[in-house]
Amino acid sequence: MSKHYQRPIDFKHGRVEMTHGAGGRASAQLIETLFAKYFHNDYLGQGDDGALVPSPSERIVIATDSHVVSPLFFPGGDIGALAVHGTVNDVAVCGATPLYLSAGFILEEGFPLSELEKIVASMARAAQQANVTIVTGDTKVVEKGKADGVFINTTGVGIVPKGIHLSGKFCKPGDAIILSGYIGEHGVAVMSKRQNLEFDTTVKSDSASLNSLTDALVRSIPTLRCMRDPTRGGLGTTLNELASQSGVGMRIFEEKIPISEAVESACEFLGLDPLYVANEGKLIAICGKEDAPRLLEIMKAHPLGSHAEIIGHCVEDENHFVEMKTAFGGSRMIDWLSGEQLPRIC
Repeated sequence: MSKHYQRPIDFKHGRVEMTHGAGGRASAQLIETLFAKYFHNDYLGQGDDGALVPSPSERIVIATDSHVVSPLFFPGGDIGALAVHGTVNDVAVCGATPLYLSAGFILEEGFPLSELEKIVASMARAAQQANVTIVTGDTKVVEKGKADGVFINTTGVGIVPKGIHLSGKFCKPGDAIILSGYIGEHGVAVMSKRQNLEFDTTVKSDSASLNSLTDALVRSIPTLRCMRDPTRGGLGTTLNELASQSGVGMRIFEEKIPISEAVESACEFLGLDPLYVANEGKLIAICGKEDAPRLLEIMKAHPLGSHAEIIGHCVEDENHFVEMKTAFGGSRMIDWLSGEQLPRIC
């Protein structure tokens, strides 16, 4: 403990105080004994207003995301791990290798320090597992009642290998649409915890860093057009985004969309459409049809893609509609999500 501090922080019983965000001794003590303890690395240890990191020779991707999920802890995850996974995935689906993260915390006065330590420890584990380094950060404290415990912003930086050019505007008619696994798990897990609902089978969030899977696809699939993680708005909204961006239509098949019985039952009970429920550990990949079998094989060989399926293909359509062929032989238009099914799920 630094000689500048009067007494150690009580992480077991203590709570966040306004002085922890005032920039004085209490702030420095919190940073040293919590954030620096769990996030320790040479870049963060520089102790300056910004981190001096090596300049990559390749192109870089920068993504930022703010996390306000409620509740903070849910089956399969928490806001700390989610803050890492969400930003790592935004960088990774651009074809980049994530390298660095920043972490900004907005804490509410009175928030238990024991819970904050759990969140920070979880965030550190998630960063280590994703092989990314948290190099800089910030902490602010707001008055009690002005927030909801803790909000976290993360910004990620990654490098794009030479010759890799991915974008949602590159999809072409005939391209295959591949989904990496079961949809709706994250949104249902958060909602079940929020509403104190119990199902026969516990639905756990799929929150995970996808960069090891995206890296395998980038290295192996020459006709890879784009990747996207279907988070808020779910599969339905993400496909509409890509169709609009590329100027194509999309045709998907209901029986090919992976969805667990537990999620399907929960959505029916809650009155939700699983096509629009958020995911935090799934990705959509679009490639030339000639490479679709190989892409599917790579996904299925990876732990995060074991339930992958080719769910449809791109078509010519000046209206850029997404159409789903139902299990009963009919057709259904999959429109953009109107409003928000589940607020504050990420």
